[in-house]
Amino acid sequence: MPRHWTARVVSPRRTAPAPAEGARPAVLLRGEFTARAAVRSARVLVTSLGVYELELNGTVVGDHVLAPGWTSYRHRHRYQSFDVTALVREGRNAWGAHLADGWYRGLLGFNGGTRDIYGERTGLLAELRIEYTDGSIGTVGTGGDWRWSPGPVLAAGLYEGETYDARREAAGFSEAGFDDSAWQQVDVLDFDTGVLFPADSPPVRRIERLAPVAVTTSPTGRTVLDFGQNLVGRLRVRVRGEAGRTLTLRHAEVLQDGELCTRPLRHATATDRYVLRGDPAGEEWEPRFTFHGFRYAEVESRPGEVDVADVTAVVLHSDLRRTGWFSCSDDALNRLHENIVRGMRGNFVDVPTDCPQRDERLGWTGDVQVFAPTAAFLYDVRDFLRSWLRDLAADQSADERGVPPVFSPDLPVITPVPLPPGNPPMAGWCDAAVIVPWVLYERYGDTDVLRAQYPSMRAWVDAVERVTGPDRVWGEGFQFGDWLDPTAPADDPGRAMTSSALVATAYFAHSARLLARTAEILDDREAAARHHALADAVRDAFRARFHAGGGRLTEETQTAYALALRFRLLQDDAERAEAGRRLADLVAVRGYRVGTGFLGTPLVCDALTETGHVDTAYRLLTQRECPSWLYQVDMGATTVWERWDSMLPDGTVNPGEMTSFNHYALGAVADWMHRTVAGLAPDAPGYRRLLVRPRPGGGLTWARAAHDTPYGRAETAWRHEGNTLHLDLVVPPGVTALVDLPGDKPVEVEHGRHSFTTPFPARER
Repeated sequence: MPRHWTARVVSPRRTAPAPAEGARPAVLLRGEFTARAAVRSARVLVTSLGVYELELNGTVVGDHVLAPGWTSYRHRHRYQSFDVTALVREGRNAWGAHLADGWYRGLLGFNGGTRDIYGERTGLLAELRIEYTDGSIGTVGTGGDWRWSPGPVLAAGLYEGETYDARREAAGFSEAGFDDSAWQQVDVLDFDTGVLFPADSPPVRRIERLAPVAVTTSPTGRTVLDFGQNLVGRLRVRVRGEAGRTLTLRHAEVLQDGELCTRPLRHATATDRYVLRGDPAGEEWEPRFTFHGFRYAEVESRPGEVDVADVTAVVLHSDLRRTGWFSCSDDALNRLHENIVRGMRGNFVDVPTDCPQRDERLGWTGDVQVFAPTAAFLYDVRDFLRSWLRDLAADQSADERGVPPVFSPDLPVITPVPLPPGNPPMAGWCDAAVIVPWVLYERYGDTDVLRAQYPSMRAWVDAVERVTGPDRVWGEGFQFGDWLDPTAPADDPGRAMTSSALVATAYFAHSARLLARTAEILDDREAAARHHALADAVRDAFRARFHAGGGRLTEETQTAYALALRFRLLQDDAERAEAGRRLADLVAVRGYRVGTGFLGTPLVCDALTETGHVDTAYRLLTQRECPSWLYQVDMGATTVWERWDSMLPDGTVNPGEMTSFNHYALGAVADWMHRTVAGLAPDAPGYRRLLVRPRPGGGLTWARAAHDTPYGRAETAWRHEGNTLHLDLVVPPGVTALVDLPGDKPVEVEHGRHSFTTPFPARER
């Protein structure tokens, strides 16, 4: 049942339209109330149209950053709840907030972006429930008695950065007795509280602080700080100087010719400015209402104003619990895995975004669809992705055809280039509506997410069925396809070796099959039968159109064979064996370099492994020439790149407009590393049964993985000594494990610690 709110949304009274260009200022809001007796407990519920930082009696409430976060505001608007018992006192009290545009009203999107997407006015909604020691209850909230004032934040935008003038601080504004006589009355806005919901996923927090690892002077004489890794967050600085002086901080992921390379940021200026108030004891500042993706920061100040030892990078991301670890005997693979982890962290800032640095940072469905298995191993993303899926379903419900958007939260006024208008169905991207819930079921045993998302899953598959018609082959019109495969020109990221028709039809078959299996789990037998029949029909249509016979396809690409094998579109054992041989040949012909884009990359190593070509998969994984995973590592990457060659071999930045150095999609290979290199995989939903099937190779002498399953920690660790393979295994309580070692008959074991040995000649590595 929706909660009844007595508080009202308060907004700065409008005296003129908000400026159409440039980041807008944040404002201060405040109110006072009286606690009529001693307080037993107090809890505040708060949200905003925009982003807020709430204070009560001079103390910041909570430790959330960029609250309330980003959701599909028209359908689902999150509020937070904080225990503030220790902050409320008997008698006179005050509370207030900083309020900025954030995602609600700030600049979002491509090619300069758009403002006011969700609304033209910012606002604050806060309600405080107090239980007194005499047992009575009191409630106070934002309303017409609140007042507002301009504040020290002169401009704040997620893309643009923040400008802060410390001379305009209103010290003590959230304390009782503050003189607000010069402040102005607020407006009370109409707002549908029926869209409000309590926070259902971890908040964004300050997770870590990093000091610079190097300080250099650029060829143009600028001071550049290197934090040693690509990160997402902002800087915290201590500065000393005369009032009115401005400290300028600029950010970038890479350097080119010794200077910040900001071209890949496109229209995101990513610049923070601090105007000093002139405190002789020094001043400390961190922006409130922005974040950047960067490794390097340029500090512009007068000599003596900033000691670089007093500059730290504050790392921000959703406060997810780490659940998975991997390591092996190859330092480059360990670095790759760490890059994948770091890239995930930086792109899970309330929404699973594509990138954290340029004028985009959107919840692209295709990226999270391919990365969800890796994410679910590394961190507990159950609540995070369930919340995002609720947004996706809500956005999808606004489309009468049942087509999900290609990013969620949706930006209905923005059409991504080169996508035609009208939210066209997009294979691999919109399939997130089916695949991500299925991944959560596989990894957490969560049938509730299947039940909750079932209407969304059905609506999507039904929409594709209508698009394809009776021949079941899909691919008419524009498709992203195997986006950014290695042959795609810098100015045409969608020009792939594999046709969009093949990719789209394969995904149609896959989603129809997963939907049928979901219907079985939910005991919807009629729907299960219908969608199994549909999946069979699409598989047959795929074979009729793209199968040349004998396991060979009409399109000779790594992605084509990986899709056909992994999505079970070639059922005959002989056909699958031949397809696997051909895939291995295609990889070898390319010199064991990657030939896949966003949709083929997560599948290719598994397709090779399951058809008996694990050595080829290892050669692909450990290749160091471009395009490859380890090429990025050798070029100094500390997160996974958007393009295989975001940085060219000569050290220059790829000239393409889409050149991010923090894009987790191609890091989806980590799921294969966990399951096949280390040998730790679920064999039943929620890891109720483990599949321990390591396949050593690539010259590795040891590998290990650990994962906190819903039942406890599972661990695998193998080492190769001489001609013997040793495996140590930890199975958590309530779980069994199927252990399948090379050359041995599989055995099943119960919970506990186990050790195994098996002959494994060195030539088989």
